[in-house]
Amino acid sequence: MRVRLILPVLAATAALLLTGCVDNSAPAVKNGAGSTSGSATTQKDATAAGLLPAGIAKAGVLRIGTDAQSAPNEYKDADGNPVGWGIELAEGIAGKLGLTTEYKVAQFDSIIPSIVGGQLDMGMSSFTDTVEREEVVSFVNHYAAGIQWASQTDKVVDPNDACGLKVAVQANTVQDTEEIPAKSSACVAAGKAPIEQVRFDTQDAAVNAVVLGQADAWTADSPVALYAISQTKGKLIPAGKTFDLSPYGIATAKGTGMAEAVQAALQSMVDDGSYTKILDAWGVADGGLGSITINAASNS
Repeated sequence: MRVRLILPVLAATAALLLTGCVDNSAPAVKNGAGSTSGSATTQKDATAAGLLPAGIAKAGVLRIGTDAQSAPNEYKDADGNPVGWGIELAEGIAGKLGLTTEYKVAQFDSIIPSIVGGQLDMGMSSFTDTVEREEVVSFVNHYAAGIQWASQTDKVVDPNDACGLKVAVQANTVQDTEEIPAKSSACVAAGKAPIEQVRFDTQDAAVNAVVLGQADAWTADSPVALYAISQTKGKLIPAGKTFDLSPYGIATAKGTGMAEAVQAALQSMVDDGSYTKILDAWGVADGGLGSITINAASNS
């Protein structure tokens, strides 16, 4: 899934990526119903809107949590506002549901608890849908992403034989909680040195660690990794090929009907072409879906 650069705002993100100067304390940002940054617009779908929980329909606002640290999926523009193809999908979903959007930029690992606690209605933050996460929220699956490693240009790193290496990850991502622990355990079982897992709160900090030589490699979701590599001006290269395709999911509260409303709204975007227009504009159409499902991890 190769990422091409389309929007001028991505240049500002490159500087943020390399410096780590990203402010997570920005206030909530409100946008108009159905608006996007220009790739596509959507009109209300009465059937999808009719599935909304009564409280959300009455409020007229879709409260969305994002960590805005995963360019080009979700990140901040120069003014601190959430942007990216994931944010554009969220805007389209809101438009189909007849709602305006309100974003809360928060730490990645606080978004799902905030949904469970009722402070947020939806999480759009490059969540990999896993069976474990499905125990606490429902996921509306909107994309298929893989895992991609990166290393310094002059280093050869094999993701399948990283024993004894320092590998940077964003805390509480699938790479942190599943991938690296499993690979490290396999190293130990084979009598080799374990992988030294270096955890960071943000993806940009993990990238910087590799650029600066503080870690041997970095692992992340494929659209995030490939975009970051393109922004380091030759300092990083892909380490191996993309592997282990898994579904991205939009997090919603369980048992409320919210997942079904979001599913219907996003399927309506697929059907009218606005979903594909957004992915095409950001160069990530390879992971697009034709059928929008709920909780694909446990139903696969």
